[in-house]
Amino acid sequence: MSRGDSKTVEATRRRLTGKQADTVDKLTRAAVEVLSREGFAGMTIRMVATAAGVGTATAYTYFSSKEHLVAEIFWRRLRTTPSPASDDPDPTVRVVAELRSIALLVADEQELSGAVTSALLGRDPDVEHLRVRVGAEIRKRVSRALGADPDPDVVESIELLYAGALVRAGMGYESYSDIADRLERSALILLK
Repeated sequence: MSRGDSKTVEATRRRLTGKQADTVDKLTRAAVEVLSREGFAGMTIRMVATAAGVGTATAYTYFSSKEHLVAEIFWRRLRTTPSPASDDPDPTVRVVAELRSIALLVADEQELSGAVTSALLGRDPDVEHLRVRVGAEIRKRVSRALGADPDPDVVESIELLYAGALVRAGMGYESYSDIADRLERSALILLK
């Protein structure tokens, strides 16, 4: 099976059979729908389960909280977004393309984008696990974009830049689309 095949996606709690993966897919799709209608504050696992056509208890076997569910949605989107985002020979262009690609993952979905920031800052152990996975994936993409043997301080600075931008957008200071532009400008300053 290919990397993008939904049956190969590993949940944070266990490996999934084909039927279980289908249930998780239903739940993540339904969560996006419920978020767009109810917002993060109004969304509940029960609402998502109903929209997905599964029992609430079943939903809780896969997701410990709504934060966990939203973090999983972001993780799945990140994981299936093509990388490298650019094959330009200039590492600065490649880094900017990666940052823009990640920033725009949820830019067109206002409720989801705000929910992602809230969810990823949560203390739920399942969210913490996903936060580590998201961070490792971003580090991998930035490091690859910088080229062979990137300076660890530069990689960390770019990670901090991205994390700060995510929080700034999540707090409503700027849209995710605007944050993508700001990330580009800031990365260019950092990588001069």
